[in-house]
Amino acid sequence: MNMASAWIGFFAAAVVLQSTAHPAVAEDPIDAVLEAFTSHDLVAIGEGNHNNEQGHAFRLALIRDARFAEKVNDIVVEFGNFRYQSVVDRFVSGEDVSDVDLRRVWQDTTQATTIWDVPIYEEFFRAVRSVNARLRPERRLRVLLGDPPIDWDEIRTREDMGKWLAAQGGPATRDEHPAAVIRSEVLAKHRRALIVYGDMHLQRKNLLSNYDMEPPSARTLVSALESDGHSKVFTIWTNTNRDLTELQPDIASWQRPSLTLLKGTTLGATDFAWYYPGTPPRVSFDVPHPSPVPASEWRTLRMDEQFDALLHLGSPAGITLSRLSSILCSIPGYIDMRVRRLAFGPPGVTADNLKQLCSGQQ
Repeated sequence: MNMASAWIGFFAAAVVLQSTAHPAVAEDPIDAVLEAFTSHDLVAIGEGNHNNEQGHAFRLALIRDARFAEKVNDIVVEFGNFRYQSVVDRFVSGEDVSDVDLRRVWQDTTQATTIWDVPIYEEFFRAVRSVNARLRPERRLRVLLGDPPIDWDEIRTREDMGKWLAAQGGPATRDEHPAAVIRSEVLAKHRRALIVYGDMHLQRKNLLSNYDMEPPSARTLVSALESDGHSKVFTIWTNTNRDLTELQPDIASWQRPSLTLLKGTTLGATDFAWYYPGTPPRVSFDVPHPSPVPASEWRTLRMDEQFDALLHLGSPAGITLSRLSSILCSIPGYIDMRVRRLAFGPPGVTADNLKQLCSGQQ
């Protein structure tokens, strides 16, 4: 079975599943998130496409709502290096922190590219600081940095990166590390946290492992947190890639943004793979050398078994992305730093790409 026929098969299966489902219903997204905290200590919301401005605007509206700090203690973010936790603690509590020190929080993560360098992530930290300025000290929000504490001053070669990863427990550290932070800083202290991460970290079963969760390397942030059998995360998929009106036409009339619970709905009955952009290959993780899973053996999984709710931001055609600022690109040493680290990033990201981004051509 080739990729095209596999995709057609998945869509056909989704249609069959939907025949017994009821239509999804839109709810006020801020009210719905706050309601989730009445039954869950952890609520995790995906970013959708990284850098999208609509999801960012919703998150700012959420944390600025006066009810948020009454229910929530912590915000756990993917876009910050845990090495600089003390820097962020001081900054969001209102202390003076230089711009140079603050930028290292999101610029020095394990992600070698410019992914967190666009203005919306700095704006998020500054928004928390502003919210805290009007709160009593005991109610101030804490931002927990979920990315592992990499020290880029010690990473000069791919061998250095390999040694660092091995010391951290391998590539799975990007999910295991924040899970450990949440256990120690949130759950053990009987606090509540909003988790803001890329949606694929919030899967209950890993699409890329064909939903086989036995190998430790297949674990996600949410599956790691829920593995103790006691912790339960309320998970929200942020849709930025698929036109939901293909599944339920009346969604065109929904307010933007809206949130909908997925259990038993048309959206929830759809195969999860439909929501993910493209058709990524699936890999068997249970051997020393991962091997591709034939498309004929790909499993299906209902969306409502993966996520509890979906955040609707509008048509994918209307989603806009934050871009690098010319001010950042003009800071001495910034481009040189990024060019050096791009050697550790995904293939195809080059210094020329960076120069185009800085000039506003991409």
